[in-house]
Amino acid sequence: MASLLALLSSGLWGSADFHAGNLSKKFPSIAVLATTQAIGFLTGIFLVAVTGDWKSEAFGSHGYLLPGFLAGLCGYVGLMSLYGGLSTGRMGVVSPISSLGALIPLAYAIVIKGDHLSTILAIGVGAALLGGFLASGPEISQGLPLKPVLLAVSAALFFGLALSFMAIGSQSSALMTMTTMRATTLLIGIGIFAKYRNVGGLGRTQLPVLIYIGVSDFAANLFLGVATTKGLVSLAMVLGSLYPVATAILAYKILHERLHKVQYVGVALAVIGVSLISAF
Repeated sequence: MASLLALLSSGLWGSADFHAGNLSKKFPSIAVLATTQAIGFLTGIFLVAVTGDWKSEAFGSHGYLLPGFLAGLCGYVGLMSLYGGLSTGRMGVVSPISSLGALIPLAYAIVIKGDHLSTILAIGVGAALLGGFLASGPEISQGLPLKPVLLAVSAALFFGLALSFMAIGSQSSALMTMTTMRATTLLIGIGIFAKYRNVGGLGRTQLPVLIYIGVSDFAANLFLGVATTKGLVSLAMVLGSLYPVATAILAYKILHERLHKVQYVGVALAVIGVSLISAF
């Protein structure tokens, strides 16, 4: 169950990133982000009202409130770093580096949580992580400009911290942790709107895809949070970090973008890694 939820999370994340990336080519990325985060918040409020999960422990060492707030803050900074890196550098440099953020929650799970991986599982984890990295299409033939690399490292750091805080908060309530995350990013989005007083030209025509991105992103977070409570945190985080594979496949299928050889290798390694983790 944990593996299935984590894989579903990575698929939804990859799909949301793909559509958000496409929309950001026509509209300001900050407007796309703020709008979809608000939609994610409304999704969380609806689910909380339906499930009654608001009764979960909010404060204390096992509460969801502080981890949820920190996860939202770190996730937003990570996205801003990612978008900044993509706008100043090549995707083949920025995306692979940012995908390495999965190493942080993996280290948290092994060192702090005490997850123990057998040799075969460790091989599966290594193959999956390398597969996600290669599926992003690493490109260094034209050098590594400093600013995009630093922004990509920042994205990896804050994404990794966000995932770790998500795992911590989910021990109390995955749903309330994710809703707190979206409440945090909504406040940031309102602040941005108050400053610029526009939504970057977004209108009714873009509403369906904005709803899809917002709901999918929230669901991806929720499924991953639940997955961390159903099995090893380390394995859930690794499987949930395979979203670059989904993004690359969608770009190939929908936009007919040509995959580089290294991306085919990445997809193959990711499949091998997932197979080993699921089997053992």
